[in-house]
Amino acid sequence: MVSRRDVVSGLAASAVATPAAAAKKKSTFVDLALVLAIDVSYSVDPEEYQVQMRGTGQAFRAPEVLEAVMHGPNKQIAVCAFLWSDPVTKTVIMPWQLFRDVGDAAAISTRFFQAARGVEKGTTATGSALRFGQQLLDVAPKAIRHVIDISTDGTCNEGPPVPQVRDEVVAKGTVINGLAITKDLPYLGQYMSTDVVGGRDHFVIEANDFDGYGQALRQKLFREIMNVDLI
Repeated sequence: MVSRRDVVSGLAASAVATPAAAAKKKSTFVDLALVLAIDVSYSVDPEEYQVQMRGTGQAFRAPEVLEAVMHGPNKQIAVCAFLWSDPVTKTVIMPWQLFRDVGDAAAISTRFFQAARGVEKGTTATGSALRFGQQLLDVAPKAIRHVIDISTDGTCNEGPPVPQVRDEVVAKGTVINGLAITKDLPYLGQYMSTDVVGGRDHFVIEANDFDGYGQALRQKLFREIMNVDLI
């Protein structure tokens, strides 16, 4: 039986399938297909949301991030981003976008600078977010590696068990990395290490608060991109 949650997730995934399909028709092959899964649950207030968006946009303009892209054999990656909270709240704010040069970096960062929250606050359904991230990767441009980069300031309190979903996603060859915003939960990094992240060379980076989010994401992006498997 197909649930309402499955239908909502499926519709949202199909909404971003067209850009990915177009990329595939052009035989695009990228070094990394990266999904950014950004928590906008009840614990994230409007100011903190803006700090996240600003920090994410600035991270993609960082020279070292573009340098990491240029390090790969295909010298391009693909990036997609969505907001998430409860099991049925997932909104794509950036469909699949190629990142090859300074122009792409500017276009990607602008998407984040201008991204309206546009979703209801909800509970924290980390497992549902991971499952949706994998659905987006299933329609991504052809890539050497698949990574879900999930950021959150809380533990899962609704939806499917996170370790179970993590194992499903990792079994498909996807790497899950985490960015833990530990302002209210000092142990969040450890929780993400044991329950959320997984796959080859997975890792968690911590930010003490939302103000440190941008710098932490810059470090995270650089590490994720430079870790491309050279085949």
